[in-house]
Amino acid sequence: MIGFYLYSTDKIGLVSPIPNVFGVARGNSFHNDWFPRDIGHDNSDLILSAKSAILVDYDTGDIIYQKDIHARQPVASTVKIMTAILALTNKNLNDVFKVSEHASKVGENSMILGAGEKLTLEELLYGMMLVSGNDSAMAIAENVSGNEGKFVQLMNEAARQMGLSDTKYANPSGLDEDNKIQYSTPYDMAVIGRYLWENYPQIRGISSTYHKYIDATRDHKDYELYNDTNLLTTYPGVKGIKPGFTWESGLCLVTYAENDGKRLLGVILGSADRRGEMKELLDYGYAYYGIKISHPGLDLKAAR
Repeated sequence: MIGFYLYSTDKIGLVSPIPNVFGVARGNSFHNDWFPRDIGHDNSDLILSAKSAILVDYDTGDIIYQKDIHARQPVASTVKIMTAILALTNKNLNDVFKVSEHASKVGENSMILGAGEKLTLEELLYGMMLVSGNDSAMAIAENVSGNEGKFVQLMNEAARQMGLSDTKYANPSGLDEDNKIQYSTPYDMAVIGRYLWENYPQIRGISSTYHKYIDATRDHKDYELYNDTNLLTTYPGVKGIKPGFTWESGLCLVTYAENDGKRLLGVILGSADRRGEMKELLDYGYAYYGIKISHPGLDLKAAR
């Protein structure tokens, strides 16, 4: 993939890898002109168990469904959406990253990286987006900014420059950590999710890949990765982008879908059934525009 990258080994910054267009970082700041907007739509006929949720028209920003959209809460691995933004801002997909001992030992969801292995950013993004590798996220953070702390500073600064006031990061993975507070909201996650999808087309192919096999090289073992993004293979038009779960956050999901020319972006946080509720949310949104979505496989599973 060919792109334009403004990157200096002397200073890592919030500099866009692609030309100045709508919503892209300009100079040393992230420029964002897209925010969800309340159109006064009554969505009382759709009841979700999720603590909070939002469904927006990807193009206009019109809010089709909302539930406590400014409520701050943990968002688990959806944090990795911002990690991807900063990685693609500062590095090329073919840049080679070395996995540290620390990164290889990050717990829970893992790509199963080995200390000392060398992988490209693209390979690590597959591991981070498909299997939600916390080790992948840490390896990316350390190689982009030198250490985790500096990377987290960049994450928080990027959120601020996007115009978001209800997002705070403590790590690049979304893992719960004692005495460290991190949170976001459905509103902020919609902005961040759209920012990644709109401005970094490299991520679209990665996020929509169901199965990825990475051949072994002299620098690393082989990897076989399957995408755990809910609905990717069962709901028509779903392309990604990221689920998440911790015991503190509950089930979370950010989803992009397009059908009959209508593009929707949904965020569900703290759900008991993110898969089923995102299905209901997308059905609701497409019905609002007069579009009926057929998904018999999902309906049969729900009936069991």
